[in-house]
Amino acid sequence: MQGTNRAEIKVGARVKVVQKQDQRSGRLTEGVVRDILTKSGLHPHGIKVRLESGIVGRVKEILDG
Repeated sequence: MQGTNRAEIKVGARVKVVQKQDQRSGRLTEGVVRDILTKSGLHPHGIKVRLESGIVGRVKEILDG
């Protein structure tokens, strides 16, 4: 699943995000969602979240709910 729809992302979900410094390379970081930072329902580049590790990035893939 893509991470562009806020309704599909839940706190506690395992996701892959791209961090700001990794946008050019496309390197993904896997983690568990702690906070959802994007307020709008849809975002074309992915919903911005904070992972339990403290990493902030945009969701590119939802692994499980």
